[in-house]
Amino acid sequence: MKNYQQKSVESTTYQRDFKPSSVTRYMTSLNNLITVHRDTLITEVVEVLLEKEITGVPVLDHKGSLVGLIDDKDCLKVLFDIAYHNHPVEKSTAADYMTSVMKTISTDANIVEVADVFLHTKYKRLLVVDDGGNLKGQISRQDILRAIRDFNDNA
Repeated sequence: MKNYQQKSVESTTYQRDFKPSSVTRYMTSLNNLITVHRDTLITEVVEVLLEKEITGVPVLDHKGSLVGLIDDKDCLKVLFDIAYHNHPVEKSTAADYMTSVMKTISTDANIVEVADVFLHTKYKRLLVVDDGGNLKGQISRQDILRAIRDFNDNA
């Protein structure tokens, strides 16, 4: 190969060795994950989201099993229940507004697999579960951004 001055140029390839990290390295573990129970009052759920500056939380039953997910968009329905349906929300719970349609990913997944899910779906967070379906944590788009930053810092 020759450059523009017709001098010989050695071919150099710049390729970084990339071994994708495990989802467990970047997820928020169950110990640090903010959750609510299905019987948590919806007004308390709203307070948790605001106070913790987060957009959603997993919903657990009385045994600690994952039963749903509630996020800020689900909570917006509270306003419509008040305004249009004259529905008192003082006794409404997370179970009344949560969605049971949630995307989970295995603890065996890596961050590239997680990024692929984020790129091809509308999900902003994935719940990380073990082989038995038990909640182990949560990973978000922000967590994947941290992984990218870490990769670039270490390259």
